Amino acid sequence: MSVNTTPEPAVLVLEDGRIFRGQSYGAGGTTLGEAVFTTGMTGYQETLTDPSYARQLIVQTAPHIGNTGINVQDNESDRIWAGGYVVRDAARRPSNWRSEGTLDEELVRQGIVGIQGVDTRAITRHLRERGAMKAGIFSGDDAVAPDAELVARVAAQESMEGSQLAEEVSVKTAYTVEPADYGWQGEPRFTIAAIDLGIKSTTPERLAERGLRVHVVPATSTFEDLTALEPDGVFISNGPGDPATATAQVATLRRVLEARIPYFGICFGNQILGRALGFGTYKLRYGHRGINQPVMDLSTGKVEITSQNHGFAVDAPRGGAFQAPEQKFGRVEVSHVSLNDDVVEGLHCLDVPAFSVQYHPEAAAGPHDSAYLFDRFFDMMAAHGDQSTNSKEEN
Repeated sequence: MSVNTTPEPAVLVLEDGRIFRGQSYGAGGTTLGEAVFTTGMTGYQETLTDPSYARQLIVQTAPHIGNTGINVQDNESDRIWAGGYVVRDAARRPSNWRSEGTLDEELVRQGIVGIQGVDTRAITRHLRERGAMKAGIFSGDDAVAPDAELVARVAAQESMEGSQLAEEVSVKTAYTVEPADYGWQGEPRFTIAAIDLGIKSTTPERLAERGLRVHVVPATSTFEDLTALEPDGVFISNGPGDPATATAQVATLRRVLEARIPYFGICFGNQILGRALGFGTYKLRYGHRGINQPVMDLSTGKVEITSQNHGFAVDAPRGGAFQAPEQKFGRVEVSHVSLNDDVVEGLHCLDVPAFSVQYHPEAAAGPHDSAYLFDRFFDMMAAHGDQSTNSKEEN
């Protein structure tokens, strides 16, 4: 992989043979992955550093990218996880008081291959009609190979369906986020064990702001690893890859549910709850990505504008409570649905203390409509603690 000092010719090649020609952006060379589009008009830095975008080539539908530069505070992890970057109009220079550098320079520094000067609206329309697909960005000498050769290289790569990526992006060593570091005064109210499948840094911060001590643990953590922390609740984060490959995490969550430890999951954590309850998951045609996705909370009838990034969804019936396929977990209901395509956006268990949503309530970047879900998790743990105390007193 080379680093370009001036833009060179570059091409975006899609699996079905469609080719878009532009100029290099960021590092030069070749990158392969799944082409997906995101509709956010801001928050490009949070998007790029979101581990859920591992091995994906991000197409920004907003035309002008890079105008606010980059800064250390807005990173959602310690690196850019996106496999490649596709923009229409790259800013020539940033203009923002918080900027510490240019996006182009950061892409070069981290070796992220990108392309600029392409019609991202046309790319997005193509992906909406044909679905997210394998793709590649080729620049410099790599871009001059025959089209048929480039298409063959793209088609030969591994599919996102069936990919197990969470372990690759997860933290390798556990760490703790203390409430006192985020403005909380007094002793922690509860302790959380958060399984990192690609967690964004803002998520444990939002929990800590509410007085919760958060132990962030690796994706490979067992039920015994979790209970050794004596948690009041368990959380499973967002992350990349196919939930059908998360066999170990599903098994661990089933033991959490059996032990009646309060559970909250987001994104991948929603899909894992669905599979733990016995539902299937499936790959969406082009996924939900962006910070303007409308969702209805069926319990209140309120509409939330949400931040989302997922290509898979839970296959569960709507229309009220029903028995979970894994009957030992009792009744469950779909709690939230997408107003764009009626995809399941949340699950609520009625007989075990567990719920989940398919989107990102930490809102980094995005609207804060869903922040109440962190409070709902707190209330669940508080109610569960009261029930446990009453049960002990009765015995």
